[in-house]
Amino acid sequence: RGVPPPPPPPPPPPRGAAPEQGRDAPGPRALFAGEPGPETFDALRAAPARIDLTPGRPDLSAFPRAAWLQAERAVLAELSAQDLGYGDPRGDPRLRRAVADWLARGRGIRVEPEGVLIVAGTAQALTLLHPVLREEGVTSVAVEDPGSLGTLQHLRNGGLETPPVPVDGEGLRVDALRATGAPAVLVTPAHQFPTGVVTSGGRRRELLRWAADGGLVLEDDYDAEHRYDRPPVPALGARLPDRLCYLGSVSKLLAPALRIGWMVPPPRHRRALAEAKRFSDLGNAVLPQLVLARLMESGRLERHLRLLRGRHTRRRDAVIGAVAEHLPGAVVHGAAAGLHLTVTYAADVPDTALCAAALARGVKCQPLSWHRQVPGRPGLVLGYAADPPGPLVEGVAAIGAALRELA
Repeated sequence: RGVPPPPPPPPPPPRGAAPEQGRDAPGPRALFAGEPGPETFDALRAAPARIDLTPGRPDLSAFPRAAWLQAERAVLAELSAQDLGYGDPRGDPRLRRAVADWLARGRGIRVEPEGVLIVAGTAQALTLLHPVLREEGVTSVAVEDPGSLGTLQHLRNGGLETPPVPVDGEGLRVDALRATGAPAVLVTPAHQFPTGVVTSGGRRRELLRWAADGGLVLEDDYDAEHRYDRPPVPALGARLPDRLCYLGSVSKLLAPALRIGWMVPPPRHRRALAEAKRFSDLGNAVLPQLVLARLMESGRLERHLRLLRGRHTRRRDAVIGAVAEHLPGAVVHGAAAGLHLTVTYAADVPDTALCAAALARGVKCQPLSWHRQVPGRPGLVLGYAADPPGPLVEGVAAIGAALRELA
């Protein structure tokens, strides 16, 4: 999470072929040795493999090409010559209105279009926030532990400290957050990354009380749309808007390549963030904004989401069944939502060693330890959205074989 995708890796070898390492690609052991750095995700994406179970990969084959093309043609047919000039750096008014309506319908957030800032994904949202937070005297942003390594790297790149706060079965422990003394915290309450915990009602109320006492909550509404076995919970941004900055995007709903996301910042930060966006890139490209707005307004985006939910449910179930068969005794976490599962196991095998052994067998996944600041139980973070059930089951079977070999 939180890291813009690099250029796509070369295509994997045919299924059944042994993976080969490129001239400059590190071998499996080298890739998972030592502390993961900013280049770690690039190296893992570039590593050839038959099956890719890394998290954060949506099903790009499901991108609604026909609907997008139809909307794009309609937009171009209606576009005036003036519309082809520089747009509002805060985002096109039509998309900002469509996003405000989308958030009201799906996330319970009531905001005027003027309160929405269009950005190039959550990664840019964090980058824009860095100087604004420092100007306000914020030098540390507490983060969930385990939590997103990519987000951690982004905050640190902005010169911010990142004290870890433990996550339990109800979400972020607010008592531990208070103990850090951090004036701000970044959370993923709808589907915590990577554990998949949905923050409980009691814990949400505790967090909002902490914010009302002067704290600032950065809500990364990660995977919020992808829910399967339970109704969606409202975003924290629906409450206490003066103390909360909401972040969302279409990277996991449509495609990361669009680079379209949004922020709903506290009113006091709107002007500074709009200026930061202006001087960053003069605003997102207008044409994709207008196409996305049309998909939102027409209901096509919601229909696409319903299609994905059925597909993801079948793929998730295939992985859960494969874990039960090939990783006996392992525990699956976060199955009710999202595009990934976290699996913990009892064997005394470091998760980095297991991921290296799996990659040697042609299967990519991420070790849970990459997303920890504080050591904890070993595990794997397995993405399931991008492939059909057959390869997913095959990948889990290879991981199980690797674990038995190492145990």
